[in-house]
Amino acid sequence: MLSSQNADWVVSAGYRCLLPAPHGEGVSVLSSNYAICPSLFAPSIAQDGLLTRLRIPGGLLTVAQCEAIAALADRAGSGTIEVTNRANVQIRGLQTSVTAELLEHLQVLGLASPIVEVDALRNIMCSPTAGIDRQQLLDTRPLVAAWNRYLASRPDFAVLSPKFSVCFDGGEAVSVRDRPNDISLVAVATDDDVLFRLHLNLGERGDAPCDVGVLVKPQESLQLLAAMAEVYRDYTIAIGSLKQRKPRLRELLHDWGVETFLQKVARLLPFSLQRDQTGCSTSSTNSSYQHLGTHSQRQAEFSYVGVVLPLGRLETQQWRGLATLATRYGSGFLRLTPWQTVLLADLSTSQIGAVQQEIEQLGLSTSATHPWSAIVACSGITGCKSSATNTQEDALALANHLANHMILDRPINIHFTGCEKSCAQHHASDIALLGVAQDGEAIYHVYVGDDGSKFGRSLEQNYPFTQLPSLIEQMLRMHQMRRSHTNETFREFVKRHTIAELKQLFNMAQMAC
Repeated sequence: MLSSQNADWVVSAGYRCLLPAPHGEGVSVLSSNYAICPSLFAPSIAQDGLLTRLRIPGGLLTVAQCEAIAALADRAGSGTIEVTNRANVQIRGLQTSVTAELLEHLQVLGLASPIVEVDALRNIMCSPTAGIDRQQLLDTRPLVAAWNRYLASRPDFAVLSPKFSVCFDGGEAVSVRDRPNDISLVAVATDDDVLFRLHLNLGERGDAPCDVGVLVKPQESLQLLAAMAEVYRDYTIAIGSLKQRKPRLRELLHDWGVETFLQKVARLLPFSLQRDQTGCSTSSTNSSYQHLGTHSQRQAEFSYVGVVLPLGRLETQQWRGLATLATRYGSGFLRLTPWQTVLLADLSTSQIGAVQQEIEQLGLSTSATHPWSAIVACSGITGCKSSATNTQEDALALANHLANHMILDRPINIHFTGCEKSCAQHHASDIALLGVAQDGEAIYHVYVGDDGSKFGRSLEQNYPFTQLPSLIEQMLRMHQMRRSHTNETFREFVKRHTIAELKQLFNMAQMAC
């Protein structure tokens, strides 16, 4: 519970959270300084008000938790709920106070840590199909819950970067092994058992973690995680005075090297680390969209449905509608995904048609080829002072244009970013649209494919958004017409043409309309 001692700690530590004033009515959310990496108790300031983020371990939400989130969005926020690319929830545009009673209620429901200090560390990911995936080797949900409980018992871990993240991959078809986490434990089948392979993130932001040649039994995995966190804590404390911000785990690994880190970790363990250098693939061969639509579960006669969200956003009435469907047809849980979508699970296969119909009545889709499925956008000028364009509004306008003017037969990843930082997506896209400032008009640089650079190959510079939907439509139509075979992706299509050839093809398509 949020004790007065905890409240005092939050204030004394410089966190500007939504706590009650001494006279009890709550403090203004627009006062003081704010966190860079937002959490429930330490929101960050944005152009449209405050941004608060709720960590959802494993992305699993009960109906009661869903209602509490919707109530918070309605009462203090903009009435919109966003699913993040870490399967967390964020609420933008907070303009009013959040009472201590509401914070305590969120703690009781498991939406906040009972210890305020470590709430921001609840970055725990697992496959959204954990426990229901027909291909899984291990159900990781109990490990997610156990690690979350352990973090709540370690206030000393508050010194760690709030970006510290742990992932459990149980070998599911819907894999999360390539998601950018600091530590990933990836289940593999051996001759005698199922073990985890340890992956550590050695690269830049957005990179997948790398296999470091360590095997661990699932029942010993939490001890390994705890030891790694303790070594990381000691490193953070030791260099804290030299850094203006908390160091990431990858900085420790760059300073020491993986072997030195593992040696220090091994000294804290009651068992020996099992080394195996054969390695396994870091990257997933599975599509980021294969969880969308209807799929059979490992439980006979049950299925799950993946729901597409426009830019990961839901109005509270849509959010409540999905929670109602989860109760009426399923087991009463929503499963959030790191692709900013939602799963409804444990649905009787015989009732799938009714579920899909009600999802459509909420104004949502389950199709992986709907334009919403693969369009990504940062918060844009409404939420970020660095953005040159209203990326959210422009992305929705483009998605609606494509939905009304053509039928896609595969997901097309279109990435809107309002500045060079590329916060919404760090990896390559099919089409990247970089907003630039120019006399108050929405202007974009257009990039295609992946040539190893940040955004891809430059196709157009300073292109007005008013003309952009038509251009993108013709680009996608030309891909459908001129691809070398049915399965040739857009990225493969543009790769085998020069920019001059692509411009000629796309101009031909526009002239034909």
